[in-house]
Amino acid sequence: MESFENAVDMTQELLLSGNSMFKLLLSLIILILALLIRKAIHRFILRQKLPPQTAYYWNKAVSYGVAFLAALLLAGIWLYGISNMATFLGLLSAGLAVALREPIVNLAGWLFILIRQPMSLGDRIEIENIKGDVIDLSPFFFSVLEVGNWVAADQSTGRVIHLPNVKIFTSPIANYTQLFPYIWDEISVLITFESNWQKAKSILEAILDRYAVRFTGPEETELRKTATQYYIKLGKLTPIVYTEVADSGVRFTLRYLTPVRQRRNREQILWEAILEAFAKEEDIDLAYRTQRVFFTPREGKPGTGGPPKKRP
Repeated sequence: MESFENAVDMTQELLLSGNSMFKLLLSLIILILALLIRKAIHRFILRQKLPPQTAYYWNKAVSYGVAFLAALLLAGIWLYGISNMATFLGLLSAGLAVALREPIVNLAGWLFILIRQPMSLGDRIEIENIKGDVIDLSPFFFSVLEVGNWVAADQSTGRVIHLPNVKIFTSPIANYTQLFPYIWDEISVLITFESNWQKAKSILEAILDRYAVRFTGPEETELRKTATQYYIKLGKLTPIVYTEVADSGVRFTLRYLTPVRQRRNREQILWEAILEAFAKEEDIDLAYRTQRVFFTPREGKPGTGGPPKKRP
């Protein structure tokens, strides 16, 4: 017990005497111990076989906690014995506020993300024309695995993009999965004017009815309950086919809900079903950009200068 008290007294004397070599050595020991402790706890968490997202948050919490404790110990070593601590800290904080403005704002953005949660780990977001899945949230930046760009239909490019947390204050952010993991998607189908458009529309509605996502009573109730967190009017959740006249034919727009990460697969399923169904119909043709000569005396209606109507 006496030897321990002697060691404490010696440490205090060295700190008060301003022995820089001793402070450096003690700081190095603290850093090494902090790294070893963090590594040991991470290995312990890994052995628990937790879900990936839970393990990620525990690892982050351990890293930040160990770093904070190490910083407190180091501050105690280097600031011990300063008489006018309030004046020193005031000058230090003012200098840091000017020199570290961007990191401080990024840290504030990180706290805002944790508290308000405009995005969470695994969410698909879009910010400043960058779209991707959130894979990391750190004190100074967040990282997304990019989708889209030169790759069609919102599939991954393989690039990881790091964005400073200050962007959360300065740029609009679109979150695809915050309320529910579905988005509205549309497919445009164009047929010729000569096609039987009523039959074509019936076929498209049947295909949508077969393959589109539909919500049961409890699922729809839960979805609408989730939407009440914001002032959102969901309207109808059932798929629909809209009809309009285009320059080169009759256009149908298939509107339907699809899981965010299954957009391309859902489009492929629907298009294959449409092509197979239209191939069986002799009075339905898909339209495409082309030119033709329309001879009114031969092809026009009788009332517009065309040939007279044949009598039965």
